[in-house]
Amino acid sequence: MIKAIIIDDEEKGRVVLKQKLADHCPSVLVVCEASNGEEGKVAILEHHPDLVFLDIEMPRMNGFEMLNNLSEKNFHLIFTTAYDHYAIKAIKYAAFDYLLKPIDIEELKVAVNKISEPKNSNTKSQVEQLQENIKNPLLSLNKLAIPTIDGLNFYNITEIVLFEANSNYTYLHFYDGKKVLASRTLKEFEELLPEETFFRPHHSHIVNINYISRYIKGEGGQIVLSNGMTVDVSRRKKMDLMKMIGQF
Repeated sequence: MIKAIIIDDEEKGRVVLKQKLADHCPSVLVVCEASNGEEGKVAILEHHPDLVFLDIEMPRMNGFEMLNNLSEKNFHLIFTTAYDHYAIKAIKYAAFDYLLKPIDIEELKVAVNKISEPKNSNTKSQVEQLQENIKNPLLSLNKLAIPTIDGLNFYNITEIVLFEANSNYTYLHFYDGKKVLASRTLKEFEELLPEETFFRPHHSHIVNINYISRYIKGEGGQIVLSNGMTVDVSRRKKMDLMKMIGQF
């Protein structure tokens, strides 16, 4: 069984989530509930959970502040929130799961099913990255947590030349020639990356426009990147590319 704690200032929210877990996620046992960050911290230290459902917006001590006050973070973490605001993108950059209220049952099942190990050794690093992410309200995020077969790696997005789709995975090509396989789809990366820097010229690639060294004319044309790779541009994306690189 996966021992879980629900931390949410709204009693109704806790009751509903607990019931949904009981009905649809039988592997999860809710051992404790907390109504604020201070109670949540005490509950985590007492029960040593495998999984914590943590509300972001809470009075007195919000979810982020509670995490700051925990020295050990040896558990899986799923954020819950009623607000789809900038914090969501910061959470995604740190590779955490989150659930928007009212919580969808299928999304809940997917998030719970990702937990393959009793404890999560990456949570501490992810929280540190998250804390960096939320410091900037303008969300000029640079560090991205990349889930791979071996775990999580943190990379500076300015060093990534190209994202290349590979079924449900994505290859990341770096300026120094390094290549990393991420267990995340290209669409997921597209939703995260800043639009002013990254462009999807074709269904299977996203390029960092700072590494474009040449454009070859054609029906759609081709992009030549600084690492020597060539990427096709679809006909319908050609004008968008021209505007982005200042040709129109």
